Amino acid sequence: MAGLRYSVKVYVLNGEEEWNNLGTGQISSTYDEQFQGMSLLVRSDSDGSVILRSQIPPDRPYGKYQETLIVWYEAENQGLVLKFQDPAGCQDIWKEICQVQGKDPSIQTTVNISDEPEEDFNEMSVISNTVLLPDCELNTLDQIADIVTSVLSSPITDRERLAEILKNEAYIPKLLQLFHTCENLENTEGLHHLYEIIKGILFLNKACLFEIMFSDECIMDVVGCLEYDPALDQPKRHRDFLTNDAKFKEVIPITNSELRQKIHQTYRLQYIHDILFPVPSIFEDNFLSTLTTFIFSNKAEIVSMLQKDHKFLYEVFAQLKDETTHDDRRCELLFFFKELCSFSQALQPQSKDTLFETLTQLGVLPALKIVMIRDDLQVRSAAAVICAYLVEYSPSRIREFIISEAHVCKDSDLFINVIIKQMICDTDPELGGAVHLMVVLHTLLDPRNMLTTPEKSERSEFLHFFYKHCMHKFTEPLLAATSEHNCDIAGYDKSKNCPNDNQTAQLLALILELLTFCIQHHTFYIRSYILNKDLLRKALILMNSKHTHLILCVLRFMRRMICLNDEAYNNYIIKGNLFEPVVNALLDNGTRYNMLNSAILELFEYIRVENIKSLVSHIVEKFYNTLESIEYVQTFKGLKIKYEKERDRQSQIQKNLHSVLRNIVVFRGTIEEVGLEEEICFMEDAGEAVMPPLEDDDEFMETKRTQEGEAVMPPLEDDDKFTETKRTHQEGEAVMPPLEDDDEFMETKRTQEHEDKVDSPKRTSSGDFKFSSSYSACAAIGTGSPSGSSVVRLVDHPDDEEEKEEDKEDETSPKKKPHLSS
Repeated sequence: MAGLRYSVKVYVLNGEEEWNNLGTGQISSTYDEQFQGMSLLVRSDSDGSVILRSQIPPDRPYGKYQETLIVWYEAENQGLVLKFQDPAGCQDIWKEICQVQGKDPSIQTTVNISDEPEEDFNEMSVISNTVLLPDCELNTLDQIADIVTSVLSSPITDRERLAEILKNEAYIPKLLQLFHTCENLENTEGLHHLYEIIKGILFLNKACLFEIMFSDECIMDVVGCLEYDPALDQPKRHRDFLTNDAKFKEVIPITNSELRQKIHQTYRLQYIHDILFPVPSIFEDNFLSTLTTFIFSNKAEIVSMLQKDHKFLYEVFAQLKDETTHDDRRCELLFFFKELCSFSQALQPQSKDTLFETLTQLGVLPALKIVMIRDDLQVRSAAAVICAYLVEYSPSRIREFIISEAHVCKDSDLFINVIIKQMICDTDPELGGAVHLMVVLHTLLDPRNMLTTPEKSERSEFLHFFYKHCMHKFTEPLLAATSEHNCDIAGYDKSKNCPNDNQTAQLLALILELLTFCIQHHTFYIRSYILNKDLLRKALILMNSKHTHLILCVLRFMRRMICLNDEAYNNYIIKGNLFEPVVNALLDNGTRYNMLNSAILELFEYIRVENIKSLVSHIVEKFYNTLESIEYVQTFKGLKIKYEKERDRQSQIQKNLHSVLRNIVVFRGTIEEVGLEEEICFMEDAGEAVMPPLEDDDEFMETKRTQEGEAVMPPLEDDDKFTETKRTHQEGEAVMPPLEDDDEFMETKRTQEHEDKVDSPKRTSSGDFKFSSSYSACAAIGTGSPSGSSVVRLVDHPDDEEEKEEDKEDETSPKKKPHLSS
């Protein structure tokens, strides 16, 4: 085979471990007199000079890779690569090398790996993975496409090497020249290869390559290559759209040519990103990250250039605020400003601050206020989007502007009330503008982004302002839709005219969602408003709506209220019997297992799990007879169990209390006698048998019998002594009846002062005595007593026994609620 010549490229590894192209020439294997053996000789195609002369020693390791590469090391860090244009030529030269070394040509390396040092084998591996591109010609497009595609799944070093070759060898312009050739020849196969090549280069994710591809000279050809997707029957005409259909409008003439060029480039890049690669896979998304960053950087540069041109921005706002500006012109200005706000998201925080300060000085908020009340839907929608951008970035500055208006505007002209009005009056069937404006209100009302300083609290200041000047405007649609003129909750008649049209239902749902948010974050303000306006009762009227999503919004509104476990809300719900519409909705839903069913059951289940006692009692007493038939969940049985446990616990507490009070010494007569008995109890507890002298033994025996539990009747009402004592207790007078023995009175008084401030019993209007104690007589006898006040009857009247029996019946048999209307 000596004398055969094949076209080959020669690469050498330099000292910086970079591959240098020595040139292209013809290779042959010949006997070399200088080496006294076979050698590889490569002569240049251009001038016939010798590019490479390399001896083939019998012990040098060679390797053949990718069917077109032969690699070896001649010295340390001096690697050589032969890149063949024809795989057949590579195979022939490989056979010559194997023949000289006595190896089988079917092997990939001419040396046994186990016989070589590890570092030599690693060097061979590095050379074998070298990325080399063939000449950029029509007949090599398939090889180029294979290399570019395969490198995407290779280590990052291979992608770096390929990017370096594409940049340094001006490969991309050569590929784009071939694109024009293929189009002129209608070479469909070549165009499909070019699509794969350009797409692969984009996925290399290298900014240095993007600078070349997206330059004014190359970008349209790149778009042209991407038109020929092999998966499409016919190519897409993206260039026609960008050239003829896409029109660039200068709302204000742009004199900066660099700015204009940057705007054109960014638009085309965004088109490539969004249209040509619309839905990248999870893998391709990372490949396009640098393209996204490139676009992001372009947008930031555009905003910075515009921000520096104060004359340009001043003219934009002047025309926006001018009442004589035509609606079409105003719409164009707003769309420009909308794009500017969108691009500003690419700015760093400090640059955003500067931009917002500039816009504020130019009067952006008054300008928005003017355009938001225009009749043109496009103008209002664009203004809503711009407002959302501004509020999202600096809600505190917007709040400051809103509050400052209160001194110069009436409520209906406030900027925030203009926003609310536009939200309510949105004519879009899908309420696109209303959704944007609801986001604005949500951000403004979110306490988490409100500032608090030692000087002032933005939260209290703004919320006070909003609930005073704006809340009635915001809830107006809800109150109007649920007024008595339209719906009546008492009858809960579905024939009533509750809002059933889709647009109104969507608006009410938005309002309820924001009110639900307010319940969570505006505890005091929203609670006062709800209770004063009876808002939950009115919202529950919407349970009649045919729109399930609106009913679910009402349930979320009520659920958020309940989850606060606020007794003010709980009492409001109980007194208003506001669970009735919810129960009726559950019954009307029947056996259907849907979102409504789950939401209502979850509401009751939450009450059961959290054991909200007041609500548990109310639900069981009012609705258990109606709901006990629902057995596919254990919620209502669980509520009944909770209710009965609580009732038994309260009953046991009452029994313990009565048991304790029966052991308390019942006193008769005046306060002096009460003090005397307290002294006795105190002395007995101290282990001393000291009794004060008594003048009347009979009276002492009677007192003793009273201590032993005998029922002693108190004196009748006409007893002067008792009446005087009663008047003393009721009127709070420090009046004591005369005592026969002053010494005994002083002894009793000293005993009382020695006690731990035991309060004397007070007579109630019903003839009972009320004890208020922290350390009472029951503590002295070793029995427990609940803290606070308790009432014990000292006289067992027959009428009282009848009342007790009636109370007992009421306690054991809760009042039954008539069957609810279904």
